[in-house]
Amino acid sequence: MNYVAPLWLPGSHLQTIWPALYSRRVLGPRPQYRRERWPTPDADFIDVDWLEGPEHNTLMVLFHGLEGSSRSHYAEAFADYARRTGVSYAVPHFRGCSGEANHAPRAYHSGDFEEIGWILGRFRRVHRGPIVAVGISLGGNALMRWAGEMGAAASQYVSAVASVCSPLDLVAGGRAIGQGFNRLVYTRMFLKSMKPKAMAKLAQYPQLFDAQALQAAYDLHAFDDIFTAPLHGFKNAEDYWARASAKPSLHCIRIPALALNARNDPFVPASSLPLAAEVGPCVTLWQPEEGGHVGFAKGLPPGHVQALPEAVGGWLLSTLSTCDLMPDLGLYPNTVPG
Repeated sequence: MNYVAPLWLPGSHLQTIWPALYSRRVLGPRPQYRRERWPTPDADFIDVDWLEGPEHNTLMVLFHGLEGSSRSHYAEAFADYARRTGVSYAVPHFRGCSGEANHAPRAYHSGDFEEIGWILGRFRRVHRGPIVAVGISLGGNALMRWAGEMGAAASQYVSAVASVCSPLDLVAGGRAIGQGFNRLVYTRMFLKSMKPKAMAKLAQYPQLFDAQALQAAYDLHAFDDIFTAPLHGFKNAEDYWARASAKPSLHCIRIPALALNARNDPFVPASSLPLAAEVGPCVTLWQPEEGGHVGFAKGLPPGHVQALPEAVGGWLLSTLSTCDLMPDLGLYPNTVPG
């Protein structure tokens, strides 16, 4: 992706904030979704929003970022791209992100590759044609972590994957977002919704964590130390960030995979981005100098954010082989291969 920011949109923070709040998300009418609720094996649920419209041979699945949803600016931009290119599109919500508290004593996290696997397995059972998946920020790290864990077996579920502005090195990303302007603006924004959700979870399951300590958490490290890490089987925030990071397993990926990261992303230090020598031959790295965090606005003010799905979606669809485009040959069974 050879992205160059418009002259009216200078700097990493403006390239991050403006597209999320003001740039046009779609080139046509706002996407309309049909919601399905999938029961999970642990007596919880996942809400999946399907783009309304005719079913198509290829399905694009988008995993949203931290506190995101199918109404995030990037999710609607990808929905519009899918509609214009004749691709089915779905956004599964991580637990607690669909507007309703989940039932189980857990939430979601950056390395939740088991959940990613279960969700993609369910999509594989209900869709016979090719599936491609894209993850944004947190969702991209979890998706790439899953692809690394699965190796060649990932091809039984999806044809290709992509991550966008993902903190593939969670230690570096966690430190970056906890400092300076990032802490004052972005951390505060995330904690504004994360803390009430955690307190609602405590009301469901008393003694789950220390309420006073969580209310006093001033950055994501403290929040993850008190809530995210122990709730999902990690010792502490450091253990969580280290074990959940996708970067160490990128060399294990055996399906076409794209990792897009702007080098001026305020959440993801350029020094932490993977080098070509650190990834496997199936992984393509796009690291433009500009773009911010899930920004990449183009055009005259207020701009639009279609450059991102057009580049990433175009790359994903270009990986589909002739066999992928012929589901009638029985290449996609109704059940995931064992």
